[in-house]
Amino acid sequence: MGTADVVANALIAVVSRAVDLPIDPSTTGIVDVLVFGAGTNYALLLIARYREELRRRPDRRDALRHALTSAGPAVAASATTVVLSLLTLTAAVLRNDRAIGVAGAVGIGTAALYGLVVLPCALAVCGRGLFWPFVPRPRQPEPTRSGGWAKVGAMVARRPRAVLAGALVLLVVLTTGLSGARLGLSKTEQFRVQAESIDGLRTLSRHFPAGTADPTIVVGRAGAEEALLAAITGTPGVASARPTGRTTDLVGVNVVLTAEPDSSASYDTVRELRERVHSVPAADARVGGTVATNLDTRDAAVRDLKVVVPLILAVVLLVLLLLLRSLVAPLVLVTTVVATFFASLGASTFLFTHLLGYAALDTSVPLLSFLFLVALGVDYNIFLTTRAREESATEGTRQGILTSLAVTGGVITSAGVLLAAVFAVLGVLPLVLLTEIGVIVGLGVLLDTLLVRTLLVPAIVLLLGRRFWWPSVLARQADPAPDGLAQPAPVPGGAVTRG
Repeated sequence: MGTADVVANALIAVVSRAVDLPIDPSTTGIVDVLVFGAGTNYALLLIARYREELRRRPDRRDALRHALTSAGPAVAASATTVVLSLLTLTAAVLRNDRAIGVAGAVGIGTAALYGLVVLPCALAVCGRGLFWPFVPRPRQPEPTRSGGWAKVGAMVARRPRAVLAGALVLLVVLTTGLSGARLGLSKTEQFRVQAESIDGLRTLSRHFPAGTADPTIVVGRAGAEEALLAAITGTPGVASARPTGRTTDLVGVNVVLTAEPDSSASYDTVRELRERVHSVPAADARVGGTVATNLDTRDAAVRDLKVVVPLILAVVLLVLLLLLRSLVAPLVLVTTVVATFFASLGASTFLFTHLLGYAALDTSVPLLSFLFLVALGVDYNIFLTTRAREESATEGTRQGILTSLAVTGGVITSAGVLLAAVFAVLGVLPLVLLTEIGVIVGLGVLLDTLLVRTLLVPAIVLLLGRRFWWPSVLARQADPAPDGLAQPAPVPGGAVTRG
């Protein structure tokens, strides 16, 4: 994945120049995390299936071919889901979000290409000794089918309703951490570590109006200067106002606010100021400056959240519909991932505000966290359900999901823990924005890996049975016979269909 990351960064540089979309260091940092995290997931899934096939087949190249045929579509579908989800950010207003979308799509595409092309070539060159000291041999029993995850599946199968209820209660409790959440950080709240510029701003605020260091600018027609100044000075929250420059037609006014820059109070003052200066006849006034710009940025972030989130859900749902050829299964999987997002956001918000002392969530955090969690979280459900679909064709839905949980549990859990650890690296950076994204996504991935994919989804599948695959052929497949083997649904001509 190191080589994939280098190639991805080179491609991103070329693409950014081609589309005139500057990429800043925070964007490249996020992309590095995506490439290493998602790329490693793809590699782990393929290698685990390859090892499984090596226990079935004497020819290692034949084993690799079957592993790639079986796991490749799941990897391709997962990567496609993430890439398309990232590209929905091109519909965002904020330029930084669009940059993350384009750069992230290039990075994930590169990681998938290395996972599906470069890695298989490397595995083909290496022999079975690649797995030393636990070298898989033909006709060896598959340990995953009777291991720890098989026992977890048996536990879920015994009491699926209790497992479902317990998982839902936990997710709801975690979601309650969102009560009282605030969006938007002031300048003094954006750093986790001590910064000299922030210390200077706080010192200035103790002796002068808090907005002195970052005045708001009002520009209007010179002929309406007196009326404009009267409207400005009469606005609650304005400490002082003075003209700073004139042209033949325009006058500029520096406005010092009493509230700290980028605080809720400063935003309220800017909104009120805009209403008052816009009502001055013939002034044609505009309110600008850093605080006004950041207010517009926050409003744009809320707008992007309302526009991009439905696009992400539509993309994920469409890919799952095509992959699973079912309507019920995609709806269930998307719902569980969204529930995971809200639970993770709630738990993380409680952690930020009550334990770490952060004042609020940064404006970009909800959208980016939702994107990463939904797109990457669906990966694990894709890995689980595609294998369940494969097994259900011969074993029935009940045994198919239990077998899938048993054989994919170890690799998916390893991938999830690794991805969470990679995102947690963002937590050591000085910006609160990156820390919040890292914690929310990391916690969400752990919830998805250890709770949702392990307990919640299998419990739902066990309760729904064949209806989980509706309206595909698997939904009409007969229940397993008493000996535990599924009885495939008959089709014209006596053939057996796999859905």
